Amino acid sequence: MQMKKIEAIIKPFKLDEVKDALHEVGLQGITVTEAKGFGRQKGHTEQYRGAEYVVDFLPKVKIEVVCEEGLVERAVEAITAGARTGRIGDGKIFITAIDDVIRIRTGEKGVAAI
Repeated sequence: MQMKKIEAIIKPFKLDEVKDALHEVGLQGITVTEAKGFGRQKGHTEQYRGAEYVVDFLPKVKIEVVCEEGLVERAVEAITAGARTGRIGDGKIFITAIDDVIRIRTGEKGVAAI
């Protein structure tokens, strides 16, 4: 069975909503990493003690989920629904193929190891 890795870059305050939405779909194992980045918005200008400076790397959260191919569409819908604010900088979702997965503790492989 084919497996896919879904990586989503989202706004940090949307993490709980996305996590809950993925749990409802049946996905429990996720990896979350704090990240910084920018897309089209290219950051913004802020003032600090009267001086203006550019904040070009904005705080983001990267979520990684590996699932069987049949769950990808529902997982993407869950992430999109949980992460969307309708404003610039909502994030991106990337989907890639996974050749194999091995659970270190048991040696299980493939979908059984997810």
